[in-house]
Amino acid sequence: MDGDGDGALRETDFEALARRWAAVRVAGDEERLLAVMRGWWDTLAVHSRTADAVLIDDVLAVVDLLDGMPDAVIATADTMFEAVDEDGDGLVSLAEYQRMIEAWNGGGPADVGDTFALLDLDGDGVISREEFAAHWYEFWAGDDPEAPGSRIFGRVPG
Repeated sequence: MDGDGDGALRETDFEALARRWAAVRVAGDEERLLAVMRGWWDTLAVHSRTADAVLIDDVLAVVDLLDGMPDAVIATADTMFEAVDEDGDGLVSLAEYQRMIEAWNGGGPADVGDTFALLDLDGDGVISREEFAAHWYEFWAGDDPEAPGSRIFGRVPG
């Protein structure tokens, strides 16, 4: 998410991410994605020790709180699901998931087939709202690095 690579998240990083994501999606979607990303920024900024930047320690401090706030985590999962589900059919397709990952990874191509298959728990070719929420919770509030949700944002290069 640190678009300029300066080691800190700034509101401009979140806006740039929303714009990259909107650029590969349906026309007219940018304002909705900007609202989602600004909501994330606002949440993190409240817990930041600096006025205009969020550092990794600030993010981790917020993450440490999430285990005790399951309703808040699921609410953000619903908001994010609606942003990823471009056509509003209540399901995330491989193409929708790939566009999200590519936007979040700086706009370059990403091979997401194996990760998508891992997240598609019932193997029906799509990620349901329930599957997405479970993975979202695993990522943000879980402690199992082997859980499928630990890869909701794709593969970590390594």
